Amino acid sequence: MITMEDLLALMVRKGGSDLHLSTNTPPRIRVDGALVSVNSPPLTPQDTRRLATSVLTSDQIARLDRDHELDCSFELEGSGRFRANVFYQRGAVAAVLRLVPFEILSFDTLGLPEDVCDRICNLRAGLVLVCGATGSGKSTTLASMIDRINAARQGHIITIEDPIEFAHKSQQCLVTQREIGDDSHTFANALRSVLRQDPDVVLVGELRDQETIEAALTLAETGHLTFGTLHTSDAVQTMNRIVDVFPAHQQSQILTQLSFSLEAVFCQQLLPNASGRGRTMASEILIATPGIRALIREGKAHQIYSHLQTGAKVGMRTMAGSLAQLIRSGAVRLDDAERTLSNPGELQSLIRGAA
Repeated sequence: MITMEDLLALMVRKGGSDLHLSTNTPPRIRVDGALVSVNSPPLTPQDTRRLATSVLTSDQIARLDRDHELDCSFELEGSGRFRANVFYQRGAVAAVLRLVPFEILSFDTLGLPEDVCDRICNLRAGLVLVCGATGSGKSTTLASMIDRINAARQGHIITIEDPIEFAHKSQQCLVTQREIGDDSHTFANALRSVLRQDPDVVLVGELRDQETIEAALTLAETGHLTFGTLHTSDAVQTMNRIVDVFPAHQQSQILTQLSFSLEAVFCQQLLPNASGRGRTMASEILIATPGIRALIREGKAHQIYSHLQTGAKVGMRTMAGSLAQLIRSGAVRLDDAERTLSNPGELQSLIRGAA
């Protein structure tokens, strides 16, 4: 009888990122972006429940049966650390488990500019957003930044996550990690109390609604370096998403707050390597220069892109610029890069211009 330990160990051996369990189909593993079936009989409803609950506590099983969905994380000796979402579909238990590496990667390994990231990590206050679709490496980038701050500064880092992914050990900093569900009931509750916990740096796992976005802006305004994530694909969309969460009468105030508190936006995605094995990160980077702040304050987010195109001296770059660099280095294929852009013509122009 196949066990969860068997499946997770197989995923690690194959270099997979996610394990999918669902009824009437074999387990599937995502490898380099593709979902591949495991050589195993289809799972029954009894199989999926047995496998999923084998890594849960009794309290977590009770929450799953009550709420019909559960986020959690756990470590499995010999395999690694995993983030799990367990849920019901068509009356049966299903699950998706993601491998969270123990090793926190460096900026250079991730493909992020060391000088820009160091500058961000040395800030004492402000809002830094890491954006992208699910599975684009947002948590990995944030872990790298938190690890750099943890090693270099003396302060208190608080992370509020659902669930905790990368486990940070206190180095020069004291690191406090709070998990929604176990350590606080909601992001809003955790954020309301965080100012009384003497933080220097706060990581908010996801800015998912008006209350959490408002709290993150307040934290950044009151002298705390605040990191957060959004499911947006580019810097302009990120500005619009934040503002659109609020009612019309409040949007002018939010634009002003955002113009003062925002420091940087990283938007990223993962593409298949040209070699056929592994994936490479491409990233758009916005730095909040005085010109960018003025555009945000005046509600002219649509003009931000032209500043991204001409802001290389301060560390800015567009997604097309990042992809062009990866193509020239042979890291990714042109056709894979073109599929990720709404305007492939810009990429073609950049490649021709460098030829």
